[in-house]
Amino acid sequence: MAVRKIRRISSWTLIALMLISVATLCLFYFGGVIDPNVEQKEPVNTSLLLYWCYAIFALAVIGLLLFGIIQFISSLKAKPKAALASLVVIIAFVALLGITYSMGDGTPLPKINVDSARYNVESWLKISDMWIYTTYVLLGLSVLAIIGGSVKKVLNK
Repeated sequence: MAVRKIRRISSWTLIALMLISVATLCLFYFGGVIDPNVEQKEPVNTSLLLYWCYAIFALAVIGLLLFGIIQFISSLKAKPKAALASLVVIIAFVALLGITYSMGDGTPLPKINVDSARYNVESWLKISDMWIYTTYVLLGLSVLAIIGGSVKKVLNK
């Protein structure tokens, strides 16, 4: 009964996030441009798309940390070794953020407009690179987990 409820909630959550994402992308691509007479056209809903991406990314990071901490606390009482395993995930994520931050390039970008110039400093550039590289690593690990799970399922038959 509980598994069915969890599956239903996660399915509806996924559907809602996907519908909002598709609607946001449609508004971005088909919503028009601010000034059609300039060389580089800027879509009207660029900020909407960026804020939605920030929100989804923040939900993913908060979910990872929150569920990791909950898993650690609940496992600590029953199985201390399992609790250490869930703590390792949080430590690995923090280490990944540190490594990707150090990999980031802090070189200021040329030809930045006045509104964006305040973010064209080394710290913000390295932070944005950190999140991009972290996303790449997590995406790659997800693909490897999917492939590994499929191979394991085939081998167990």
